[in-house]
Amino acid sequence: MVTANVIVSTDDNKLVSVAREMADRMGLPFAVDSGVYGLALHLTPDRLELVQTGPDAPGPVYVDFVEGAMGHRRKHGGGRGQLVAKAVGIKKGFIPTVIDATAGLGRDAFVLAQLGCRIQMLERSAIVTELLRDGMQRALQNDEVAEIIRRMSLEVVDAKTYLVSIDASQRPDVVYVDPMHPERSKTAMVKKEMRIFRALVGCDEDDSALLQAALGAARKRVVVKRPRKAVTIEGPEPSLVYEGKSTRFDVYLV
Repeated sequence: MVTANVIVSTDDNKLVSVAREMADRMGLPFAVDSGVYGLALHLTPDRLELVQTGPDAPGPVYVDFVEGAMGHRRKHGGGRGQLVAKAVGIKKGFIPTVIDATAGLGRDAFVLAQLGCRIQMLERSAIVTELLRDGMQRALQNDEVAEIIRRMSLEVVDAKTYLVSIDASQRPDVVYVDPMHPERSKTAMVKKEMRIFRALVGCDEDDSALLQAALGAARKRVVVKRPRKAVTIEGPEPSLVYEGKSTRFDVYLV
């Protein structure tokens, strides 16, 4: 659900035809100059970016599984000792299958895939999905990361609709949920992403319904990521809670 004007743009003449095809496929306008719109999917020779224009606009948002923060976490993230790994139930002899119902930029999905999980990512924003696909395609060119990416799949769909209609044979061990919530982090990167994401899709006002759908689809547990001091989602009380410095994971055993 898009809540802002979005265009597809590029300032590279060699990419105009590719950008136009993307715009046609997504039903979005194409423009070389993105300044008159609030948001643009901007195609560069290196990657696809989501950029916001106007005064005090933050820098671009894009998906990078190889370098930057994800590259550092891949090498130094702590493996199975990470809270998210404990929350989804990874242990010796058991690697769960996971549906990430709120894929976003795919960071937690990538961490779980690195630990061996097969992850099906669901994202209801077609624009966010394009960013994810671009990041996955670029990561497949890296021999060290490609194996991880092959454990990740992506579908543009409303998670509630998908989860309530899922076939019994396709039910995952875990459904992972990270709803859009009021921003509490003080880091510039999170502020930038949250500002743009809210302009794009707004906040999740259906997290209670999503939790119920997830509980009906998961074989073993539902994991909900929350800011550490945030209230729990309306519904049943969590069975377990894994709490970190700024984030916690509410675990609902099925």
